[in-house]
Amino acid sequence: MPAGYDIIGDIHGHGGKLIDLLKALGYEQNKIKKCFRHHSGERKVIFLGDFIDRGTEHVLVLNTVMDMVNGGEAEAVMGNHEFNALAFHTPDGKDGYLRKHSKANINQHNTFLEEFPLGAEKTQNILKFFYTLPLWIERDGLRIIHASWNPDKIGYLEQVTNGTLRLTPEILHDACQKGHKTYEAIETLLKGVEVDLPSGVSFTDQDGTVRTRSRIKWWLPPTSTLHDAMLADDIPGLENTPLPPDVPGYPPSEPPCFVGHYWFTGDPEPLLPNLACTDYAVAKGGKLVAYRWEAGDTKLEAEKFFY
Repeated sequence: MPAGYDIIGDIHGHGGKLIDLLKALGYEQNKIKKCFRHHSGERKVIFLGDFIDRGTEHVLVLNTVMDMVNGGEAEAVMGNHEFNALAFHTPDGKDGYLRKHSKANINQHNTFLEEFPLGAEKTQNILKFFYTLPLWIERDGLRIIHASWNPDKIGYLEQVTNGTLRLTPEILHDACQKGHKTYEAIETLLKGVEVDLPSGVSFTDQDGTVRTRSRIKWWLPPTSTLHDAMLADDIPGLENTPLPPDVPGYPPSEPPCFVGHYWFTGDPEPLLPNLACTDYAVAKGGKLVAYRWEAGDTKLEAEKFFY
């Protein structure tokens, strides 16, 4: 077990910022392993997924991440953008693709496509790497997952994947069928918990789309209101609306858990004493953030965020 892990949030094609962060954390190019390695040899990186889209340095990001993973100096989990890419590039058997090539989906994926075109051999090599990414990591006293820790969904996917925690083309197909149990599980773990808003209530998201469902702070206790749990901008009229009963929360007795995905802003700090997010919106001009977790730590601290 390493002395500690440096847990890095969503990168979204920002290769230069990734290299700067690794160097600042004490990682340097190792001539023998041909990848970045911590100068002490006693720390490793864990990436929280979402390597792609939005930025314009995908080759640099993916070469860096893949070399570190293949060299044993890093681990990584799948983000929703890697999942979306697999679906975007996989035919559905009906003259289309598992993720529709709509204008919105193409726009979201466009900067990746400029470096890795549809059908190119180099693109297929990247997709093969995405298939090797586990959906979550649980070991050494910590948990790593892209968006939300849900014991029921995790237990189901552990069975579906036969304990590998990785997608196959067959599982990917099921995960793209709305209404399928695998679809619901992947949506929750990689994209977060969404709930229906009360009738007549909506908001406009960061891409300008009007939403009547919202991602919520799934980690809050069940006594919280929907107003407390909203991740969108403040929406009036939800102060007395209870959370749905199936929102899991994250009890204080659970091990430290790290997520990405949520585009937070401001100064990083733990969401709970045992839960932290390291996505601070690098793709929107924010920070690429790491958390320096030391082996055995059970309480997370604001001072251990690094950026």
